Amino acid sequence: MNVITNPQDRQQTAQDGKLGLIDQLELENGKKVLPPVRIGDTVEVHYLVREGEKERIQLFIGQVIAIKGRGIRQSICVRRMVQGEGVERIFLVHSPRVHDITVTRRGDVRRSKLYYLRDRVGKATRVKEKLGEKARRDKAKDLEVRSAMASAEDEASSEEEAVEV
Repeated sequence: MNVITNPQDRQQTAQDGKLGLIDQLELENGKKVLPPVRIGDTVEVHYLVREGEKERIQLFIGQVIAIKGRGIRQSICVRRMVQGEGVERIFLVHSPRVHDITVTRRGDVRRSKLYYLRDRVGKATRVKEKLGEKARRDKAKDLEVRSAMASAEDEASSEEEAVEV
């Protein structure tokens, strides 16, 4: 079986009619454009929290230490320090509760899982930052993805308005 991870490739394959049932469901229910998050990045996860009858968006700022899954099952594990205690939280990337994921710093790491950060304290938990040409290229890609996400949201809202009329 051929694995298709890029959302644009999935849409093209869906138009050709070569997609399985599960892949079609993932394509329909998942987010159209994903934020470009990598291991070691410092991110702000805007998460929708319900308190009683009210809902608000809460920020969870930390480092991405693991990315698991593919497609609609993809999740990221974000770690941060709160009052000297390490707090990890797993977010489903395609969840409607995850409003937005913003990359604030690009980490330069050589591992796919950063679980070793759990044992470290203080300055030893720092990850090198990507600088120079690599950082500029990543920032340009981020801007492209952000504009694609904005246009996808505009299309989705215009489709909802068309359905309501």
